[in-house]
This record gives sequence, structure tokens and C-alpha cells, in this order.
Amino acid sequence: MKKIKLVLAAFIITLSTSINAQTADEIVSNYLEAIGGTEKLMAITGTKMVGDINAQGMKIPLEVVAMKDGRMYVQIEFQGQKVKQLFSDGEKIYVMNMMSQSVEEMPSEESKMMMDEFKDFPNAFVDYKEKGYAIELVGKETAEGTECFKIKLTKKPFTIKGEEVPNVTFYYFDAESFVPIMTEQEVPSGPQKGQVMKTPLSDYAEVDGVYFPFTTSMQGMPMTYTEIVINPEVTDADFAKPAEEKKETETKN
Repeated sequence: MKKIKLVLAAFIITLSTSINAQTADEIVSNYLEAIGGTEKLMAITGTKMVGDINAQGMKIPLEVVAMKDGRMYVQIEFQGQKVKQLFSDGEKIYVMNMMSQSVEEMPSEESKMMMDEFKDFPNAFVDYKEKGYAIELVGKETAEGTECFKIKLTKKPFTIKGEEVPNVTFYYFDAESFVPIMTEQEVPSGPQKGQVMKTPLSDYAEVDGVYFPFTTSMQGMPMTYTEIVINPEVTDADFAKPAEEKKETETKN
């Protein structure tokens, strides 16, 4: 009898694990279908998002362009001037040092982490198994006053100072609509290392058959898009490092 109970208990645990794994997969599958379907997502080669970011009460015009091949830029408009704060030519990532007004290449470890994130375009859950990612249903929780499925997405670990660091993001999927309303991720490095970064996602709207959240945040600052364009027209020059200005010196005879 004891042996039968042990076998039954093992079966129940195995079945429970199987159901949870299947449920997580179903939630993600429902999500991808709800926002337009895998086929439409895979057909996206780039996006252009226009809106503004709220920096301590000041709204700053913002333009974010991201391409499937890793090229991207984040451009703000400040005091009538357009400045690309962050951009990549698909191989290297550059940032604008606002203090020195010079363009600097991002440190290699940070650059690699960001380039790995770019590879998830347009959605981390598309072909996640082929990418070597794993998902897990943590359970049901309430987030932003909404009942949600909490899904744990585990990607390949980061390498920081020669050591592997877990790369985990928690997604809170609305239990009714199956779209995520918030993500949580621990900051792996830098001054905010160890802090949990929460990113809200709301105001979903359809663009050419695909749904996007038009309200979110960037580095904790609220951000609202007014326009999203799928497969925008771009040139290599849009992502290239600007040429260094040549300083001419006058010589006296």
C-alpha cells in the first residue's frame, strides 16, 4: 500500500508539473495570438515609435527606431535640437555623453548585453524554445489591480566581469486578455544593481494588425507613444556614428 501511495504521489507531482508547463505555454501562445499572431510578428523588420518621455515633469519628444538586424536609435528633442542619445549600427552601440557633448562607444559587456536583447526583436516569446529560453508559470497574482498570470522568462545568462549572472524577467499577463500589463527585472549591473525595475505596459492599440502598448516607461520614466510605424523606411546613415568635427586652427605668420 505504501509503495502504491508513493507511486501515486509521484504521478500527481509529475502531472502537476506537466500541466503547469503546458499552461505556461498556452498562456504565451494565447498572448502571441492576441497581439496579432506569430506570422505577422515575424514579418516585422523594424518599428518606429514616436511620442514623449516625462522626465521629472518635463515632457521631452522621443523617437525610437529598432530594426530586426540590430540597428537602432533613441532620439530626443531638447531645446529645439534633435539628439541621438543611444544608437547602434548593428555591431557596436554608442551613447551621447551629454556633459562633454561627445559620442562614446558603450563598454563591451554592457554592449553585448544590449545586443543580445536586440536579438529578441520583435518579441522575446517568438520561437523562445529555439532561442534556448525557458518559461514557467509562477502562479496567479494581482498587479496594478488586475488578476494576472505571472510568467517567469529565463534567458541565457549575462556575463559580467567574467561571471555568469541570471537573466530573468517576470511578466504579468492579464488573466482575461492575455497581454502583459507589467514586467519585472533585476538590474544586473551599474549603480542600480540589485534593484527591481518595474515596467508598466498599457493602452494597447492595433497597428497594421499587430497590437502594441502605447504607454510604458524607460528607466523608470513614464513614456507615451502617439504613433507607431511598422517597417519604416530607413537608411544606414540613420544609425551611423556621426563624423568627428574637424577643428581648424588659425596660424599666424
